[in-house]
Amino acid sequence: MARDNINDILVFLAVARERSFTRAASKLGMTQSALSHIIRGLEERLGVRLLTRTTRSVSPTEAGERLLQNVGPRLDEIDAEIAAVSDLGAKPAGTIRITAIDHVIDTLLWPRLAPLLPLYPDLHVELSSDYRLVDIAAERFDIGVRYGDQVEKDMIAVRLTREMPMSIVAAPGYFAQRPLPTSPQDLMKHNCIALRLASSGGLYAWELEHDGQPLELRVRGQVVCNTAPHILQVALSGCGIGFLPEEMTAPHVAQGRLVRVMHDWCPRFPGLFAYYPSRRQSSRALGLVIEALRYKE
Repeated sequence: MARDNINDILVFLAVARERSFTRAASKLGMTQSALSHIIRGLEERLGVRLLTRTTRSVSPTEAGERLLQNVGPRLDEIDAEIAAVSDLGAKPAGTIRITAIDHVIDTLLWPRLAPLLPLYPDLHVELSSDYRLVDIAAERFDIGVRYGDQVEKDMIAVRLTREMPMSIVAAPGYFAQRPLPTSPQDLMKHNCIALRLASSGGLYAWELEHDGQPLELRVRGQVVCNTAPHILQVALSGCGIGFLPEEMTAPHVAQGRLVRVMHDWCPRFPGLFAYYPSRRQSSRALGLVIEALRYKE
């Protein structure tokens, strides 16, 4: 293929990954009409349609999907190698894109990154809050942050926290007229706050454990949330029982705003890890961010 087509393929990849001309245009700093003109020209030169356009969505055709899956990663590798060469200069530079859930960004990532950035003015970070299990390679993130058991085996993983105990909590006012639960059977009689999973759209089954035996409990209640901070707020308001990481609830328990129950049913999750593809390990900018985030005992 002619070298002139490479830039056009990069434009196509942006549209295909964003599934939107509007978002791709914003990301690339171009007008939608310019993007449309480039895509039409590329399709004419290749002799195939690459995108299916409707009034509401944009999606790759079979030919477009092949270009996205086979050519896209190779161009990403070229970008990574060029970035690695640039990193040989005196000052680490570039943008590191990180995906994590909102609570982790607020309480862990940003406190550890904030002291780093003033030291390296040419280093930039982009923090994206998402409860989905994001494919960081496909969505062009440099780092993902998730619990250890959610990290793909082919990724390089770096520990960010110790194991994380879970907790079952509710406000004192909630328990004022109700008995404290001591078993999963008791929980089924209570107003429990459910979590809607972003990846599947289903409701999360509480992952309990007693004497080493795991149990998944599908709780019921009046309120369903799709983020942990919202579950915490509902619990604090006295409208139900929440299942949350201990680090989120401990300050409120200490202040008497929450009551913790069923300690012996709460497991310890593997802890949070930052993970990234092995091809990215040569980046100095990435190395600086990873080192700043790394768990230090």
